[in-house]
Amino acid sequence: MGKGYYISKNLCLLGIILTAVALATIISLSVVYDKEKARNQGKPEAMGSTTMPTQPTTASIPKEPWEHYRLRDSLAPISYNVTLWPRLEPNRDGLYIFTGHSAVVFTCVKETDLIIIHSNKLNLTKFQDHLAKLSGLDGATAPSIQKSWLVVKTEYLVLQLNGRLATGRSYVLYTEFQGELADDLEGFYRSEYIEDGVKKIVATSQMQATYARKAFPCFDEPAMKAVFNISIIHDPGMVALSNSRDSGQSLHRVHLNTTFEPTERMSTYLLAFIVSDFTYIQSAQHNNVLVRIWARRKAIDQGQGDYSLNVTGPILKFYERYYNTTYPLSKSDQIALPDFNAGAMENWGLVTYREAALLYDPLISSTGNKETVVSIIAHELAHMWFGNLVTLRWWNDLWLNEGFASYVEYLGADHAEPSWNIKEQIILYEVHKVFAVDALASSHPLSRQEEEVNDPAQISEMFNTISYSKADTDGWPVFLTSSSPQSYLNTFAFSNTVHTDLWDHLQQVIANTPGLALPHTVHDIMSRWTLQMGFPIVTIDTRTGIITQKHFLLDPESVVDRPSQFNYTWFVPIKWMKRGVEQEQYWLLRNTDVHNPMRASGEDWVLANTNVSGYFRVNYDPDNWERVLNLLNTNHQAIPVINRAQIMDDAFNLARAKVINTTMALRTTKYLFNETDYIPWESALKNFNYYILMFDRTEVYGALQAYLKKQIRPLFEHFRILTANWTKVPARHNDQYNVINAVWGACSMGVEGCRELTKGWFRQWMENPGHNPIHPNLKSTVYCNVIAAGGVEEWDFAWRMFKNATVAAEASRLRSAMACAKAPWLLNRYLEYTLDPTKIRRQDVISTIQSVAGNVVGMPLAWDFVRAKWSYLFQQYGKGSFSFSNLISGITRRFSTEFELQQLKKFKEDNVHVGFGSATLPLEQAIEKTTANIKWVTENKAHVLKWFTEEST
Repeated sequence: MGKGYYISKNLCLLGIILTAVALATIISLSVVYDKEKARNQGKPEAMGSTTMPTQPTTASIPKEPWEHYRLRDSLAPISYNVTLWPRLEPNRDGLYIFTGHSAVVFTCVKETDLIIIHSNKLNLTKFQDHLAKLSGLDGATAPSIQKSWLVVKTEYLVLQLNGRLATGRSYVLYTEFQGELADDLEGFYRSEYIEDGVKKIVATSQMQATYARKAFPCFDEPAMKAVFNISIIHDPGMVALSNSRDSGQSLHRVHLNTTFEPTERMSTYLLAFIVSDFTYIQSAQHNNVLVRIWARRKAIDQGQGDYSLNVTGPILKFYERYYNTTYPLSKSDQIALPDFNAGAMENWGLVTYREAALLYDPLISSTGNKETVVSIIAHELAHMWFGNLVTLRWWNDLWLNEGFASYVEYLGADHAEPSWNIKEQIILYEVHKVFAVDALASSHPLSRQEEEVNDPAQISEMFNTISYSKADTDGWPVFLTSSSPQSYLNTFAFSNTVHTDLWDHLQQVIANTPGLALPHTVHDIMSRWTLQMGFPIVTIDTRTGIITQKHFLLDPESVVDRPSQFNYTWFVPIKWMKRGVEQEQYWLLRNTDVHNPMRASGEDWVLANTNVSGYFRVNYDPDNWERVLNLLNTNHQAIPVINRAQIMDDAFNLARAKVINTTMALRTTKYLFNETDYIPWESALKNFNYYILMFDRTEVYGALQAYLKKQIRPLFEHFRILTANWTKVPARHNDQYNVINAVWGACSMGVEGCRELTKGWFRQWMENPGHNPIHPNLKSTVYCNVIAAGGVEEWDFAWRMFKNATVAAEASRLRSAMACAKAPWLLNRYLEYTLDPTKIRRQDVISTIQSVAGNVVGMPLAWDFVRAKWSYLFQQYGKGSFSFSNLISGITRRFSTEFELQQLKKFKEDNVHVGFGSATLPLEQAIEKTTANIKWVTENKAHVLKWFTEEST
């Protein structure tokens, strides 16, 4: 699944030493049936329950089978026959509903007198006082139902039988139900949009991770694969879509009943069904595979789906060659939805996207938008094999489901756009990002124990930076160009795996590849990276050749409570160079070792982790640090571009961890006035952003601003000349991104002429709203800077343009930019807008609050707003939403005072009764980060002020 809400670049890295996830996933907002519950208050049968009450539970170990969140292994589904009828007009109570019926065929694996199946927020029809019908197949006799009831907490329908189901025999469980087609972005839900002044309704779905049970009763776990036969009843003017091709239509009263071919054997979370009046474009069939792009009619008519269609076919063909496995289905539909909380979702044969993740308008969308589209498509299509054909057994191994797809995503995107060199950016958007989280004492391993991941909130917690971005490339290209993907896919096709299954197949590759050897088995190497959290700092003393490793912690005084059977020691592959010449890879297999070739003196500088091929940070002895700094200042291009970014990121974080002094880290940036490449500049600005967050409310900020102004002015001038005074777009892909850095940095730091330039562009647009003179690549930067410097006139104009935007990427830019305002009343008004879905779509609420919190003026306003509205926000978004977990971390990034730490702790204490859901771990991490920030600021503020003051003159 694609990541969260729309971001400008979705780039990810996966490797043999650490495997991880990319663009993909974050889904579903969670709501209850407020109106339904209020209307039926006190009626035990209202939501399909019987007089049998929910069994009481305590904080102790569950006693009854239905008190456990995991299904028992006594039943195994074979197939479902599901018919759904969504009503796209509200009923008398103003509710949109759907009705349906389902028949699931299952086999009894172990003799039992209980049927436990997932069902959540469904009104189940009674049959002789019971909530289902049970019958036998092939001569099996089904016991009668003694009693049936719903368990709200664990989201089950439970049937107690008068006899036992027989091992090896098959049965059919039939249910009829009604549910709300709510606007909560989960399960079977409702999306709305306005076209030509008319409100239109889409019935659509999002099942990952635990929402199929909101659409129909089912065995809603990834290992419970089955064949699905879907039928959708709908109005004649609408079109119905599902995972398979439609096999025909029949008349149902005055409606149509569209039936679909049986699916392949698949997991419930990959199901999809949609009813809309969308239209599509399609390409010529390849190997009898139908490829279509679906969207709103106007979006298709305007050509916004053309780019996606153009890259989908080539990416599919590339994957077929790469995996040496034919695409498993007969069609590949991709659809852009107005309301969708994830970036995208890899439903087999019917991939769903946010509009901004699939649609591209060459006149309005930016280069970043285009890269987002091809990257997310490549990721989701990779899942058709890894994740869908072969699926994780349980959510504790989420990285396994996403990891392989996240690696080959870059191969697929690179195949579609070979001139972009997309893989170079992985270090910025995945490695550096996950380093920040995995360096905390509250981090967690890639693979957790199964018992740690049970309820929906714990499952949601797994969809985090660790699961998505913890990765390394070393070794993967060797394995993945061999037979391992084909072998792995063929062995486990239409089935489920655990991470050790992958190691088995990689080990087979090594055994069958002459000249390929590892110092230990794949199991031994990988277990240290996947079964223990964190990563090492590797220190190289070039005076002696002594190399050491140690668990890197951002706060060296923090306490790690999670034990490790490996004592936080890793098997570390180190690629390195001496004086610019690549050396033979070295494996660090213990805490301390001696490798004499790494000894250096004079001008023989050593650089380790070349091209950031390993998942670790690097420190050197003072002499080698000086040699590297001198090289940066005299001949920075002698160091690979990715390593220039790595040197700064390592140094800044080593300084925060008290491994080196802060002055040493800051000195790595002195050469930047000569740097014109994007990747080092992006790394530098991301690291300076921490200083901005810590000091933009103090006297340090003025000196910091003056230093950055001095460093970025040459970059601004370089691109002013390269673009012929901002009239041309640079040819190189990365240069187009670095222009954005140049303009953003110059305007933010007060470089002469920048603010006037952006104000002039924006004023031209305000005077002629039908013609926007700002290049799409610069829109986000210009909008934010002008709104920050302006007032209500600029803000209200942006709001009008936002409401009238017909391209999702443009709406997203404006929505973020409006959070840049400096007037507190404008920001407070904007925060209140997030409570009104007619103003801010539910899918955008969390990211909008985060955007306001990113503003130095808006941070305390957003914090007050979240504290005041926590109960509401948690009820609406917190119980199962993956994006909700980002809320606390986004708001508390600036927290660096004892007062803010106490506020955070009190917030935790005051809301224990409400709960934190998927934000539970981020809250603990926020407390840990704030504690570390306080220490760092106290110890470094005076030194930082002095250094910036001296260097800015």
